[in-house]
Amino acid sequence: MGIFANDDDRQVFQQEFRERLPARILDAHVHVRIPGDFPENFRFPEGSCFGRFRELFTIDLWRRIMDELLPGKECFLNCFGIPDTAVLRDAVPAVDNRTSFGMALVSPGDPVEILQQRIEKGHLAGVKPYLDFAAAFYSKPCSEVEIRDMLTEPQLEYLNAAGLAVTFHIPRAGRFADPLNQKQMVELCKKYPRITFLFAHIGRAYFLKNIEAANLEELAEYPNAWFDTAMLNNPAIFENVLRRFPMARIVFGSDVPIALLRGKSVEINNQYAYLMGEPYRIGNSLYDPVSKIRFSTFFYEQLRGLLAVLTKEEAEKVFYSNGMKLFQSISTRYQA
Repeated sequence: MGIFANDDDRQVFQQEFRERLPARILDAHVHVRIPGDFPENFRFPEGSCFGRFRELFTIDLWRRIMDELLPGKECFLNCFGIPDTAVLRDAVPAVDNRTSFGMALVSPGDPVEILQQRIEKGHLAGVKPYLDFAAAFYSKPCSEVEIRDMLTEPQLEYLNAAGLAVTFHIPRAGRFADPLNQKQMVELCKKYPRITFLFAHIGRAYFLKNIEAANLEELAEYPNAWFDTAMLNNPAIFENVLRRFPMARIVFGSDVPIALLRGKSVEINNQYAYLMGEPYRIGNSLYDPVSKIRFSTFFYEQLRGLLAVLTKEEAEKVFYSNGMKLFQSISTRYQA
């Protein structure tokens, strides 16, 4: 018996993934716990997905779970902490820039000197801002946070000069279809050409109508605009993106440990919802405690969605080589 995978997981892997997935997989979007990352007595609220693993989801535990979910595959990750406003952002992941890469959490209230120390100390690839940090710093509701609120100009100037990356969870209810988001995404890419902007969750376009209204062609003109695929599993969305944006700048990301919950993202009336097999709260979640459905993980559903549209050669690039080339190119700055 393992620590996570069940018999259904093992069957799905053998029947659907063993032959079709590439031998190497890089997950560009993993949240991990880091020693000293929260106050000693901190506990996640009941129902929080981050409490799913008894608040101990480390890189080592991630490796052990991947050994079970992706047996025989060589796994790599880019990781960052958990974006809760109680987090102590000076704690950064311990990575080797070969099998693991990392990013620092950042608030607009963090002085550039402190941010630089975090990145240089950890030999990190960049930063992960989050709208909750901006909302707390500017004392405004999360619904009013703009992209430009999430990083300050001095922070961006430092990241640009250093040639680092930013994994961006864009705000606002309109997501990727929001005109202000679209305008500010382009402005960032244009003004800071040496920053790789890795827009997470494909701009949070979790349903087809949202991606159809996105400015993918405009962003495609900027070589520093990238996307990760975290928490998307709709093949129609992937088809739309691949038709309108360079595949060489798309990387697989999962949003583990959230993606280790059992469930699936579905579209309902031009909206998205998470059908849940476990009573955890994420996004627009729907849970029926008497349901007889045996759910797979969100992680496996994402693999299914991508493999439905990718050729074998494309899968090797999206699941591994695109991301590895990006993170290795950044990590060369730390080589003696």
